[in-house]
Amino acid sequence: MNIAQKRSVLVETFGAQEGAALRAKQAILVIAGIALLAVCAKIKVPVPGSPVAMGLGTFAVLTVGAAYGPRLGLATIMGYMILGMIGFDIFQSSTADLNGIEYMMGGTGGYLVGYIIATVLMGTLARMGWDRSAPKMAGAMLLGNIVLYIPGLIWLGMLYGWDKPILEWGLTPFLVGDAIKLALAAMVLPAVWKLVGRARG
Repeated sequence: MNIAQKRSVLVETFGAQEGAALRAKQAILVIAGIALLAVCAKIKVPVPGSPVAMGLGTFAVLTVGAAYGPRLGLATIMGYMILGMIGFDIFQSSTADLNGIEYMMGGTGGYLVGYIIATVLMGTLARMGWDRSAPKMAGAMLLGNIVLYIPGLIWLGMLYGWDKPILEWGLTPFLVGDAIKLALAAMVLPAVWKLVGRARG
């Protein structure tokens, strides 16, 4: 793990590196990350062959985790959760009437827990350099999706009963969209790292 800790994540390649300026940069990144998560949560793109539109919320969660690293990523996702908990309409299916704790305790509650776990996992894998090559980034995204779905499906089963078609409700309709997002992230982050390498000369 010592080797892994020496790896920089994307947001550490620019701007201040210490002191008050670093704290200010981190605060700005957290605010920007929360805004990105909130915007992407509300974006849905139709996918041919899939019964549901592809939401960009999970893509944003996993990408922020990889770009920010485990600690700053955790601060960002927790800030997002706190805003959602106090009633801001920033979750994928939340509305002006259904939000806050009531929404978080509903069917998507387990996935929100998965968001937190997946963010930390992605940040940890990025520290190990998994975000610097397409194959490893694809593997990281796959693992991120797995740890995101596990608490989501468990919560659905506990909430509605295991006799219900839990996988049909909470997994299979989203697999096509997840595959697309996995491929996109596998290309984007390694490409950004290549640009960083060129900029450094």
